[in-house]
Amino acid sequence: MSFTVLIPARLQSTRLPEKPLADIGGAPMVVRVAQRAARSAAAAVVVAADDARIVRACAEHGVRAVATRADHASGSDRLAEACAALGLDGEAIVVNVQGDEPLIDPALIDACATLLAARPDCAMATAAHAIDDVADFVNPHVVKVVTDAAGRALYFSRAPIPWWRDGNERGVTTLPAPPPLRHVGLYAYRAAFLRRFPLLAPAPAERLEALEQLRVLWHGERIAVHVAAQALGHGVDTPADLARVRALWQP
Repeated sequence: MSFTVLIPARLQSTRLPEKPLADIGGAPMVVRVAQRAARSAAAAVVVAADDARIVRACAEHGVRAVATRADHASGSDRLAEACAALGLDGEAIVVNVQGDEPLIDPALIDACATLLAARPDCAMATAAHAIDDVADFVNPHVVKVVTDAAGRALYFSRAPIPWWRDGNERGVTTLPAPPPLRHVGLYAYRAAFLRRFPLLAPAPAERLEALEQLRVLWHGERIAVHVAAQALGHGVDTPADLARVRALWQP
């Protein structure tokens, strides 16, 4: 199996300006993400950038990058443009690694690509792991996913799901059994679907939850979910996150 990793990189970020260029161990964060992704089995790793400064930074560190429009509404739109620019075949598998994940596990990238290749019934594959902290379960910034018996996503939500039928009268002090799943924002697509996705109408639930993956389910497509055995590293959204990653960074 062959697949390509695409890394969307947008220069402006509300909580951390010029995030892709933030220094981690002497190189920009987007370069560190690409270097990490290159440890996977991907045939190619390409950054899809919205600014010439990102393209130049990648070139300076030997990372391949393509320039995309700056006005894309989402990372998926940016990846669709990159797919077309790279001339990827419709059946080619593309793994979207977020540009703020410098600690991404290369094995997780391989697992998502392998899962999609094995699931012709699914348009996409993604990842999750069990939640072991009540605070994460009730945190709206932690996205949860519920799956069916075949390991496909039934729904994604910022709300704590699944929920007890009668609620929890004393507040959420324990976790449901089996443990709920935290969604990880890593996606594998077939290139043809990735190019088609931005043309699909947004789902009502997508607008409400601010979760783009709900558009996929609303249009009747399926998403396979790889459940990792352990918790996975989180991305960089704030200056505090950046400081944490810098402290953990090892070449």
